[in-house]
Amino acid sequence: MPKPDIKTIPKYKRVLLKISGESLMGDRSYGLDPEMVNRVAREIKSAMDYGTEVCAVIGGGNIFRGVSGAANGMERATADYMGMLATVMNSLAMQSSLESIGIQTRVQSALPISAVCEPYIRRRAVRHMEKKRVVIFAAGTGNPFFTTDTAAALRATEMGCNALLKATRVDGVYDADPEKKSDAQRYDKLSYLEVLSKDLKVMDASAISLARENNIPILVFSIQNEGTFSEIIRGSGLYTIIE
Repeated sequence: MPKPDIKTIPKYKRVLLKISGESLMGDRSYGLDPEMVNRVAREIKSAMDYGTEVCAVIGGGNIFRGVSGAANGMERATADYMGMLATVMNSLAMQSSLESIGIQTRVQSALPISAVCEPYIRRRAVRHMEKKRVVIFAAGTGNPFFTTDTAAALRATEMGCNALLKATRVDGVYDADPEKKSDAQRYDKLSYLEVLSKDLKVMDASAISLARENNIPILVFSIQNEGTFSEIIRGSGLYTIIE
């Protein structure tokens, strides 16, 4: 038998894609940009075409951010629950887009909302992925005071993922916001401890610590650059790796 083309063999068999809600806004100041949602769906399909199993966690900051609500005088727990519901809305939008291009998708929510999605059940989620379905984990961890970054690290651990890919608006981790500071330094590689000690704002400390404890590398890349997700799946592309 002919040997498979090394370029078509994925480096990662199973990954979790973490997307911020703001990334789905496109050029808008609020809500969802349908073209951006469709682009992310195409990125996921491209990665799956190489045989990689994909699950995802989507933030809700494009609709409501719990911390901001709390800062405006709302009780923090209530604000966080509202943020969880925002992630469910984003997850349903992504499910619709994925299924429109032929990718079977399941949304599992940490908050029971049986009319629109499944409850989160780990073994069922694993089975969906084994059947080549995309599983989108909504409502964070189901608890206030925990971010969707922490939820992403937790679900990546529970699903046995080989990597956690965080899609952002920039092409890696910088020592400052490159959209505000032109001389910000970009890192190609960092250790978990360096991220924590330098207080780099790529993910919150609990997410970094959880990934470190379970040896899950975090790859930070730009969702603005089309094709990068599938390139990383094959072991190339531009990103910062934290391990």
